[in-house]
Amino acid sequence: MNNKNNTGQRLKLHNKELILFDLDGTLIDSVPDLTLAVNEMLSALNRKTFPEDTVRYWVGNGAQMLVKRALLGTRETDEEVDEVLFEKAMALFLDFYAKHLAESTVTYPHVEETLRSLKNNGYRLAVITNKPFAFVGPILKNLGLDDLFELIQGGDSLPQKKPNPAPLLHTCRTLGLSVETSLMVGDSKNDIIAAKAAGMQSIGVTYGYNYGEDIAVHGPNVIVDDFADIIKHLI
Repeated sequence: MNNKNNTGQRLKLHNKELILFDLDGTLIDSVPDLTLAVNEMLSALNRKTFPEDTVRYWVGNGAQMLVKRALLGTRETDEEVDEVLFEKAMALFLDFYAKHLAESTVTYPHVEETLRSLKNNGYRLAVITNKPFAFVGPILKNLGLDDLFELIQGGDSLPQKKPNPAPLLHTCRTLGLSVETSLMVGDSKNDIIAAKAAGMQSIGVTYGYNYGEDIAVHGPNVIVDDFADIIKHLI
């Protein structure tokens, strides 16, 4: 586990007031339900379906990119997708996913108790995700987390989404807090790149969907294997 600074001491992230959390791969494992929706969409289009382990490597850049990857059958999206086919596929995916938002989706270990401990200790919490906004609230409510966050931003809440820093900066402005007193927690390079571009410190979790890549490659300030370990660096 790499959760120390280069002096060998546990790194304390001082003076933080606001913590921004990614959703998929950080707070929740939504891949089972996303896989179901993706495969229902592909089946409706008479196209090849894929196992959950394959879809897991396609998650993280929002619904449009997930659908494009499913249509191409690969994470690489250099090839163009027919626009009419893509629009039909998107409509099908969004419809299917809306019906299966939290059937098999679960929180990762220690997420709820850690979030409640942070909130009870005075931290303000927000969710910054690339998932469409309309899906986020119902998922959080189903998992009993809907009372924890002051603000939720989806991938379609602004013209830009992570790894662009705009969602992080907009959240700070909206809640009246500085970048310096804010912290981004996420599982993928999109989260860490966005935080760095915003001038914000970050914590990377090792258990998420980072395309099979070690989160350490992107240099978060702290890396944790267990969500509960976030508290050790803050409180």
